[in-house]
Amino acid sequence: MYHQIYKRIAIILFYSWLLSASGCMIVNADAEFSSTVQQESSDPSKAIPVTDDSFVCLQKMHPVRGFFVGNLIDKLDDTVAAATREEGAVYPPGSIVQLIPTEVMIKHNKGWSAVTNDWEFFELSVSEEGSKIKVRGTTQVKNKFGGNCFGCHLKAKPQWDFICEKDHGCDSLPIPDFLIRGSQHGDPRCQE
Repeated sequence: MYHQIYKRIAIILFYSWLLSASGCMIVNADAEFSSTVQQESSDPSKAIPVTDDSFVCLQKMHPVRGFFVGNLIDKLDDTVAAATREEGAVYPPGSIVQLIPTEVMIKHNKGWSAVTNDWEFFELSVSEEGSKIKVRGTTQVKNKFGGNCFGCHLKAKPQWDFICEKDHGCDSLPIPDFLIRGSQHGDPRCQE
């Protein structure tokens, strides 16, 4: 009996570590780590300013079916409307979409990046002190499982605007839902 309990705890700890260590990074064949900002075409005049301070505790964001949304330009109602629309919708500029504390998508103004439908992917380092942007970019950002963030989100059916959920066309996540929820509830930025 104790053996099964310890085994379950070990599995939970392993997946928790894996989830907390998961994140996106730009893979460069010539270096272990590349620049934290991709050098690819996007229109800087269409960018919405994003800094470390743009990211908050998940519990301060709006929950939608297991993920969280916000908006950097005070259009939260529009973002929530897009996220909750049963037939899908294009998210408005400024939208923030987050499943776990360390991975984020932000929607820039129309025309910022036609390839990603104006989404930018982020990997964060989070602590009680706040958030730090580790990596940001569009088509070359890869998570620590080796999956390309853009490549996965591109599989979402067009009406879902790159947002992955179980029935949206994206690949399944390699982590069970209960560990995702544990990561969400364990967001260190929420410790007050």
